[in-house]
Amino acid sequence: MILLPILIIGLTVALSVPLGRYMARVLDRAGPSNAIERLIDTGGQNWKQYVSAMLLSNAALFAFGFVVLATQPWHPAFLNPDNKGMLSPFTIFNTACSFLTNTNLQHYSGEVHLTYGSQIFGIMYKQFMTPAIGLAALLAVIRGLRGDKTDGAAEQAGSSPAIIVGNYNLDVWRGLVYVALPLSVVVGLLLIAGGTPMTFRGNQDVPTLQVGALGTTDDGSAKPQTIARGPVAAVVAIKQLGTNGGGFFGPNSAHPLENPTAWTNVIECVCITLIPMACLVMFGHMIRNRRHAGVIFGVSLLILIALTSWGLHHDTAKPNPGLAGGPAILDAKGQPPTVTTLNSEGGIEQKPLPDHATRERVGLPVTQDTGNLEGKELRFGPGAGPTWAAVTTCTSNGSVNCMHDSLNPLAGLAPLTGMWLNCAFGGIGVGLINMLIYFVVAVFLAGLMVGRTPEYLGKKVEAREMKLAALALLAHPILILAPLGLFAAAGWLDPSTNNPGAHGFGEGVYEFTSSSANNGSGFEGLGDTFGFSDADKNASAPAPYAPHWDIACGLVMILARFIPIIAPIAFAASLGGKKPTPFTSGTLRTDTVTFGCVLLGTILLVGALMFLPIAALGPVAEHFGPLPFGR
Repeated sequence: MILLPILIIGLTVALSVPLGRYMARVLDRAGPSNAIERLIDTGGQNWKQYVSAMLLSNAALFAFGFVVLATQPWHPAFLNPDNKGMLSPFTIFNTACSFLTNTNLQHYSGEVHLTYGSQIFGIMYKQFMTPAIGLAALLAVIRGLRGDKTDGAAEQAGSSPAIIVGNYNLDVWRGLVYVALPLSVVVGLLLIAGGTPMTFRGNQDVPTLQVGALGTTDDGSAKPQTIARGPVAAVVAIKQLGTNGGGFFGPNSAHPLENPTAWTNVIECVCITLIPMACLVMFGHMIRNRRHAGVIFGVSLLILIALTSWGLHHDTAKPNPGLAGGPAILDAKGQPPTVTTLNSEGGIEQKPLPDHATRERVGLPVTQDTGNLEGKELRFGPGAGPTWAAVTTCTSNGSVNCMHDSLNPLAGLAPLTGMWLNCAFGGIGVGLINMLIYFVVAVFLAGLMVGRTPEYLGKKVEAREMKLAALALLAHPILILAPLGLFAAAGWLDPSTNNPGAHGFGEGVYEFTSSSANNGSGFEGLGDTFGFSDADKNASAPAPYAPHWDIACGLVMILARFIPIIAPIAFAASLGGKKPTPFTSGTLRTDTVTFGCVLLGTILLVGALMFLPIAALGPVAEHFGPLPFGR
């Protein structure tokens, strides 16, 4: 149980160092270096020009994705071999928003509702573009913090030089060609070697070993099982590497064709945090202060390890409190039921179940000695689910290899906390941007405590910068709590949940948290899927409030993507344009272990102030039992 997270985290850290150095070398080159780059390079841009180009390209990307999804009934036969129909317009809107913002929240089931054309051009294409856009935003912030300026022409003209944050088109191109594509090819080949399908053929009907296991046809013969397949390996590779998380199949990486073996499970989990970790290494090289980047890396790694350990302890090493907290089942004679087992000599032996076997109301003679196994894919071992849950939510990946809805209540706090803090590695580019906001807040608080004007990277942090930092910081909790309150007050939350009380409330909390953190995972006990526009063509009836969730989550994802990107770019350009302050004995160093502790304390303090109340109403209340708490 312990070796798996050590292997995954250790391997990722080891691979991130050379990758980060490579990224710094290929992404921070001045000017175009080949004919294609010269063609797309429109010259250096200030922060306003850079943001305008980013918003324009994202608007075009949204329109393209919307059209692809809206026209899927008319996709060519080789891209729609199973004749998928028209999706609900609300589902199309939500999905277009979701994959535009690197969230990959899925209010649909991929193999059921999407054609291969939609999977490739409406989903996978954006999974390449959106991490490249996030990486470009980080490059712009770093150049702004460095204070990159125009040449001396502006100074000769009598005006101060402008801060140049790069060229948006060039940055996105380099992120795609030099980082996303080559890594995806390598990972895709590894997944194919591990058994992940890669084909354009349609669903396959296969006979089962047990005759009639799935029923019989009209002529009395056994009904075959239908196996969904498609270009899975290509989608999964960039799904993991790009901190996307949108699975080809509904069960995501718990599906045996999306994640066939224990080794593919390790590969996919390593890919989740590989580029976000490498971004920190790249940051240290670009600002020429690797000790400062090391502090951020250390704090992020500590949060990841803490959340992974918390999840493992409270889910794999602890029984489900709902099953272990009540009286045992007794037979008609008042004795514990027995189970038939084999002894060491191979003989049959009857053993009674222990007293804590299960609650009377459950009626299942099961033990909880091995922890909570509900919702786990046991091909990977019981510890793989909580490990993946922590890793996927410390980044903005959101893929799953177990059902988060089945995690023990306190274990469910691990993925929620990762998304609430939203800074421990985080999404590609955007995660480090979020951490830098916390860094500035920590600098500001430390400056107040010692009576000095706060400084960051040798520049004074003043009112304008703090307003921009506060905007980026507060957007996240507002976009979670405001729509959650609206849904609870309007009566849309309770009918959407599959579980009563605190757990049902937690499902709503998770959905808006995942949307605001641009994560995309879910507790998945929530009724948020409409499916095909023709309700009769759906395998199950559309959820009654699915359109409400589609629209609300779509709007939250859009705002939560661009506010925390635009404000830090403006912040970095404003800070970078200031004159450096001399380094003195009173200057607050930001490359020490002491400041790392200050940063960690700031993250935990701010996170607790913003999210502790809903944690108490959700997972904590569920752990202690129904109101008034206790059994």
